[in-house]
Amino acid sequence: IISGLHQHTEGEFLVDGGAVHFTTPRQALDRGIATVYQDLAVVPLMPVWRNFFLGSEMTKGPWPFRRLDIERMKKTADEELRNMGIVLDNLDQPIGTLSGGQRQCVAIARAVYFGARVLILDEPTAALGVKQSGVVLKYVAAARERGLGVIFITHNPHHAYMVGDHFSVLRLGTMELSAERSEITL
Repeated sequence: IISGLHQHTEGEFLVDGGAVHFTTPRQALDRGIATVYQDLAVVPLMPVWRNFFLGSEMTKGPWPFRRLDIERMKKTADEELRNMGIVLDNLDQPIGTLSGGQRQCVAIARAVYFGARVLILDEPTAALGVKQSGVVLKYVAAARERGLGVIFITHNPHHAYMVGDHFSVLRLGTMELSAERSEITL
């Protein structure tokens, strides 16, 4: 895990013991910090496997005749989803046909595959029903068990308490609480 992802000064963070200033999301991603946003940033009409590799497609063949390595991308996406416990019958189906919980899980598996060491989840259960929220929380716990640092942003204390080890409560930009799980109750 990235040791001590802490804000050092305005716009500067301590990562692996050194101060860094990120100016683009790609720089944070290169350091192992991935964000899954509430809107997921997926293309609903594209197949699951295409969304899994969106922006980082595998190719084959010599330049200038490079082309997408579709079979390898499908196989890799299926393996990575299964590693997270997500079994989809058809990776060619548009990702928009999946439930909100399944789409969140695909986004989490994608971040894990592309080397995330810290996963920032922005309100992943906000627009989901009880069952779908449970599925997402299960995969959040699975990501944590795989050794990822997970920052779970939510307005729902019940969801946070189910998966959290340390809790920080912000109100109007002020830190109201910062405590370990053993120090507080729901």
